[in-house]
Amino acid sequence: MPVHITTDLKVQEKYKSWLNDDYFDPETRQELLGITDPKEIEDRFYTDLKFGTGGMRGVLGAGTNRMNKYIIRKLTKGLADAINEYGEDARKRGAVIAYDSRRYSREFALETALVLAANGIKTYLFEGLRPTPELSFAVRFLRTKAGVNITASHNPKDYNGYKVYWEDGGQIPPQQAEKIVAKLAALPGWAVETLSREEAIDKGLLTYVGEDVDQAYYAQIKKQLLFPQLDQEKGNTLKIVFTPLHGTGGEPVRRVLQETGFTSLWTVPEQEKPDAEFSTVKSPNPEDPEAFELALKLGKEKGAHIILATDPDADRLGLYAQDQKGVYHRFTGNQIGVLLAYYLFSQQKKLGKLPQDAVMVKTVASTDLGDKIAESFGVRTVNVLVGFKYIGEQIKDMENKGWGTFLFGFEESHGYLAGTYARDKDAVLAAALLSEAALYYLVEEKKTLPEVLTEIFNRYGYYKDEQVAITLKGKEGQEKIAAVMDFLRKEKRSCIAGLPLEKIEDFQAGQRLFVPSGKVEDINLPRENVMKFSFQGGGFVMARPSGTEPKIRFYFCIQGDSPEQLVTTMGQIKEEFFGGIRDLLQ
Repeated sequence: MPVHITTDLKVQEKYKSWLNDDYFDPETRQELLGITDPKEIEDRFYTDLKFGTGGMRGVLGAGTNRMNKYIIRKLTKGLADAINEYGEDARKRGAVIAYDSRRYSREFALETALVLAANGIKTYLFEGLRPTPELSFAVRFLRTKAGVNITASHNPKDYNGYKVYWEDGGQIPPQQAEKIVAKLAALPGWAVETLSREEAIDKGLLTYVGEDVDQAYYAQIKKQLLFPQLDQEKGNTLKIVFTPLHGTGGEPVRRVLQETGFTSLWTVPEQEKPDAEFSTVKSPNPEDPEAFELALKLGKEKGAHIILATDPDADRLGLYAQDQKGVYHRFTGNQIGVLLAYYLFSQQKKLGKLPQDAVMVKTVASTDLGDKIAESFGVRTVNVLVGFKYIGEQIKDMENKGWGTFLFGFEESHGYLAGTYARDKDAVLAAALLSEAALYYLVEEKKTLPEVLTEIFNRYGYYKDEQVAITLKGKEGQEKIAAVMDFLRKEKRSCIAGLPLEKIEDFQAGQRLFVPSGKVEDINLPRENVMKFSFQGGGFVMARPSGTEPKIRFYFCIQGDSPEQLVTTMGQIKEEFFGGIRDLLQ
């Protein structure tokens, strides 16, 4: 459960303390003095950035409600105190730190390393940009006690963030997050001791890492491919256009694809190099069709079969694929997930490699179609809360308790993982798997990926999935989001747009109501502010405030007999659902 780093000071007191304390550098104080809008001062100091199991993320700038080096130092001091509780072995194992292409990412990563070093903790710092999934892998590979990644994933350019990982390679579980926050609460003020870079290196507390970890990481990705010989022999027949959207994915994706045989590969030149301003896109998010504008242009020039895009920290992957007529089709995150699940399960079954206790893990916001596909191959589906950390926790639980073999995990927000080498979603792996799937269907079955997706719909039923995200900034925005969630909890529904409900799940209360019978049962998941309304026969509507942005997200999954019917039904459901809360969102 997210908690606050707090100094228990009122807005003006906090503001004045940052202006008058010599610990804060002149640039920080000058930035604050330049603010003339009282609402801006309130927004920077009315609260403190939340830290929870997903770490911390926020807008860059001075203040307690902004990402800056002082927040980084204090947060790292809390992490250092938590690590030191585990004694000398934990200090020696230490932590590994990675960072992406955003503003101040390199500086924040070094600040993190130097605070850890000042607390006697061995630190491994990547020598350059690396993807989030490689950080997750590196924690396991280097056997560190913890890991930190400086990234704001796919957020706009004015954001940055701090993600903490624990020794299994997964994002920290709630009990560790609570321990860090308790340590933070015990700190007397903002001043945090750091070492110089030179002193940390001389004391053996700071080591730079790179190629050795890269090679091991790439090797694990290649092990997840099903037809390495086909990839080497025929991979050059598949034409691929790729864009890293100015982020960390350029080098690893190109390297893995080319080394596995996919040499007919073009990278969008305007977006090839890291750029903290993300200068060619409004948002560096592969979920956004606008982010593909330059890639689609190059794809049409080259006649690419598939077009791939990774977000700034290369943990999310987007896809456009060409049909037989040369028309490009956008795949949603859910569609990529079901396509990969179908490919992995069907081909492993043909190869005789599908385990009897195979498990797929997906989030409660991801399409019900995934459950249907898994069931048809005898694969068990486990649904978890939104956030790939919960998928990682299930992998760990399977390994510790021996109750299943993890094959694949996905979330609707374009995150995918096959295998257990990491505990976070991996766009580098997903790019390789999608390329192999496209090659297999092209060479072996003479099909395009849009044709394969249509076959999946014909076999399992048509599903349409959409997400609506509404931004509500500041204190007033948080109050509106709270009012919406309160309304959804109190309103009694038995249907939406004439479609009868099967169950209503309140994940904050931890209760599931079966609408037809009135039966209530407990939900065996961590508590989170989420409401989900599931239809009889499949599909759902779900509301969830974002944990990292000033947004509330609404998820729609509709099942039907034809694409045309789904368009009509989706419109009716959205109209009725938003009709009840429209005034609250104004």
